[in-house]
Amino acid sequence: MSTWANLGLQDSASPLMEQLIFFHDHALLILVMITVLVGYLMFMLFFNSYINRFLLHGQLIEMIWTILPAIILLFIALPSLRLLYLLDEINEPSMTLKSIGHQWYWSYEYSDFNNIEFDSYMIPTNELSTDGFRLLDVDNRVILPMNSQIRILVTAADVIHSWTIPALGVKVDGTPGRLNQTNFFINRPGYFYGQCSEVCGAYPSSMLIVIECVPVHLFIK
Repeated sequence: MSTWANLGLQDSASPLMEQLIFFHDHALLILVMITVLVGYLMFMLFFNSYINRFLLHGQLIEMIWTILPAIILLFIALPSLRLLYLLDEINEPSMTLKSIGHQWYWSYEYSDFNNIEFDSYMIPTNELSTDGFRLLDVDNRVILPMNSQIRILVTAADVIHSWTIPALGVKVDGTPGRLNQTNFFINRPGYFYGQCSEVCGAYPSSMLIVIECVPVHLFIK
């Protein structure tokens, strides 16, 4: 979860989020290099007067500053496309979780088990325990096994919602009348927090998500 003065991304809890963080750092490094180079050139122009009355055209330099940005864009585009297809890849899931967005709570169904479904509401501040997180905790957490491929189906009952867990790199829109799916793989135990990332009415911030990830043998119990 995010903490005070946390300027970076959350620690990843899935391989896909690790790849997203690597790509973020990769693109940021290229942006820093471009910014430093352009800033240096602009700074030098203030203190130098480059005058050459015989210079009418420079085809070589024009070729360089046309081709070089295209090559830099390729270094960003190719890893981006690879990651885009990785995010859409659906592997053989160990289990399926269905999430239905309502105004303003989530309903969950464990499709592989008989009659396991529940609603998940934000715990009001006046009912919160001393060790709970204000505006983050819910009354019924989603319990999932670690080191298992999990498929999630997301839809909505009223307006468009968005099921989002930043630490897992998961963000899926829930649209009424449509079933969207994605998958994720949690590689460490813990609590992972998220909320609806769509402006779905008056209280999208109260549509909280808490995933409790446990080892497989505890999940089966």
